[in-house]
Amino acid sequence: MQRNSSIHWPAKIAGILGFTMLAATMPSQAAWEPNKPVELVVPAGTGGGADQMARLIQGIVVKHKLMKESMIVANKAGGAGAEGFMAVKEAKGDPHKLIITLSNLFTTPMATGVPFNWKDMTPVSMMALDQFVLWVNADTPYKTAKDYITAVKAAGPNKFKMGGTGSKQEDQILTVGLEKATGTKFIYIPYKGGGEVAVQLVGGHIDSTVNNPIEAVAQWRAGKLRALCVFDDTRMPYKEKVTDTQSWYDIPTCTEAGVPTDYVMLRGLFMAPGVTADQTAYYVDLLKRVRETPDWKDFLEKGAFNTTSMSGADFRKWLEGAEAMHLKLMQEAGFLAK
Repeated sequence: MQRNSSIHWPAKIAGILGFTMLAATMPSQAAWEPNKPVELVVPAGTGGGADQMARLIQGIVVKHKLMKESMIVANKAGGAGAEGFMAVKEAKGDPHKLIITLSNLFTTPMATGVPFNWKDMTPVSMMALDQFVLWVNADTPYKTAKDYITAVKAAGPNKFKMGGTGSKQEDQILTVGLEKATGTKFIYIPYKGGGEVAVQLVGGHIDSTVNNPIEAVAQWRAGKLRALCVFDDTRMPYKEKVTDTQSWYDIPTCTEAGVPTDYVMLRGLFMAPGVTADQTAYYVDLLKRVRETPDWKDFLEKGAFNTTSMSGADFRKWLEGAEAMHLKLMQEAGFLAK
């Protein structure tokens, strides 16, 4: 059919065309955004990795003016984080409530029987994965992970104290894995947060910890703690010196050091259930912009994080796999609620 190149359109068509052109020049309806302060829940104590990351996100949002409304950080650590998870689960349809999650997202309901599952919330974004390091007091004679484990074995069961955040959560699960891999048995001492754990190790009240890098970096830099190995299958990639003599990269993997154990932890954000796709997309975009800032990249390097991030279907698939892995670990450790 030959195209009609005449510009003498029928009046009706001309009217429609004129309306379309007018509509194109009009501002489109604004996408959803918060219209009151946003609460960012931390299901853990103050000073730990989740708390530090939440407050960094809050600071970046303010500094770079990424959101018109303010962001308020609220620690709800009761019941191994169950208080925070239940608060978000019960806020159905509220787009002004976020929660930063660690792997107690899986372990807390398994250990306590609290009626909660990660599927009761809306996944937004994985921000990073966190490492675990075996730490001892710098005044002790242990120079390597093998030295330390040899001393623990020689002393016999329940003579050395391992400090960690919470009970039947990541730190204790990893401690049980370490015991099974090495034939040792620690007295596990739970604390409210990773900041307190580091202080207790500096004070000599416990013999070792499996704190995240960000939770012990200040004491390591000050020469108070010694890092023996990282519980991952590869070394951390950060080669800039943190102490006078060591970078994160200089810390061997625990397998390299003769202690074959590995475990990494989620750092992600979720929303309440029942929110809309537009509301979720707003926070996916917000957190993407957070990750693009120099402040965020500097934080990841200083805390030696694994920089993996994801959202959408990829994040959901990862969560399903992580849940299955934690169920197996909790069963093996005998930590499931009766």
